[in-house]
Amino acid sequence: MIDPDAHLLIVDDDERIRGLLQKFLMRHGFIVSAARDANHARRLLGGLEFDLIVLDVMMPGEDGLSLTKHLRETLTTPILLLTAKGETEDRIAGLEVGADDYLAKPFEPKELLLRINAILRRVPPEEQPAAGPKVLHLGPVRYDIERGELWSGEELVRLTATESALMRIFSACPGEPVSRGDLVAQLGRDDGQAQERAVDVQITRLRRKIEADPKQPRYLQTVRSAGYMLAPD
Repeated sequence: MIDPDAHLLIVDDDERIRGLLQKFLMRHGFIVSAARDANHARRLLGGLEFDLIVLDVMMPGEDGLSLTKHLRETLTTPILLLTAKGETEDRIAGLEVGADDYLAKPFEPKELLLRINAILRRVPPEEQPAAGPKVLHLGPVRYDIERGELWSGEELVRLTATESALMRIFSACPGEPVSRGDLVAQLGRDDGQAQERAVDVQITRLRRKIEADPKQPRYLQTVRSAGYMLAPD
């Protein structure tokens, strides 16, 4: 278990699934709250802090993709999408709006547990060593390695758990390419082309927060046949 006190929010319109997931995750040491729809989830998020959100995509009213996109405007809380859709394009759409991972229904509860723990491992710790700051400069943007923070001028740039993990990976070896396969492995995901494509989506989203022109990246570069590389000033 990553953190026995981690607080999870389950959002699913199916009462049976909601109850089963809540009981299963509580048995594994999590604190678990549950919401029946997007509006209910918003009310809970307005008064409580969560370490991770497990969110069903196909819900009546506002669906999970729309809610994820809305939440990403203000929250960096990791989001794991549950979807009955098996097509890669549908899963990629979830990552594009800000989800950290996805799991297709039906799934084994143990796999859900493994994915939750993998995501929580990627969340930066709240406290960092008191050593002097180490900073990478990316034009007008700077990345504080010790704190795991990305700044644009005096404004803190919000990073999702996956984006934070990618910055930690790249900042550990600036100027050196990291293959897509290595990124998949270090992010704690299964092997496969679908996961490599998911990494591509996360890189695209991260570039929007770093680059002046994300379509012509200067700092988070694609290295042909080698992967991706962070090239600070």
